[in-house]
Amino acid sequence: MGNPALQPGEHFTYRQYRTWPDDERWELIDGQAWNMSPAPLVAHQEILGRLFNRLASYLEGKPCKAFAAPFDVLLPAGEEDDDDVDTVVQPDIVVYCDRSKVTRRGGRGAPDFIVEILSARTAKKDFKEKYELYESRGVREYWIVDPDGKNIHAWSLDSAGRYGEETVVEDGALLSSAVLSGFEIDTAKLFGDLW
Repeated sequence: MGNPALQPGEHFTYRQYRTWPDDERWELIDGQAWNMSPAPLVAHQEILGRLFNRLASYLEGKPCKAFAAPFDVLLPAGEEDDDDVDTVVQPDIVVYCDRSKVTRRGGRGAPDFIVEILSARTAKKDFKEKYELYESRGVREYWIVDPDGKNIHAWSLDSAGRYGEETVVEDGALLSSAVLSGFEIDTAKLFGDLW
């Protein structure tokens, strides 16, 4: 279910996070550690590869760049130093259009576009904690891809800085990005012929 781990009630920052074993994947949300093990299922990885390849090809020669997990995204609450940031996530795919937000370790600040691919363990976190986090930190567009339901849930920030109405696109339909003008995904190709 993607439950918080380590010492409940203990508050962690990027300073501690960077010392944890490289063979383990963790996220921090408001200082709370979330274990991301075990590795995702095959369908998750197939969808990740297809979507990332499509997105990277589309962005070639454009000012935006896509990154696939594992890729640390620091989401500071203010101007704190990296070591003091208590929210570090590893979305499946992120797109940054502002090069100054990309560091040699990952990204700092809200990406323009985030994709999370659901698993049974992460569904609650992706739809609640991450939805609220991404909205509050200014992620302009957020997609949740559901391999089992063969659909995509999408939100984009409105003029008030809130996610507007949810768009749900079922298998066989096209979904166009609200932020990456001209980018669309054919869900029939995304979900078709999965192992």
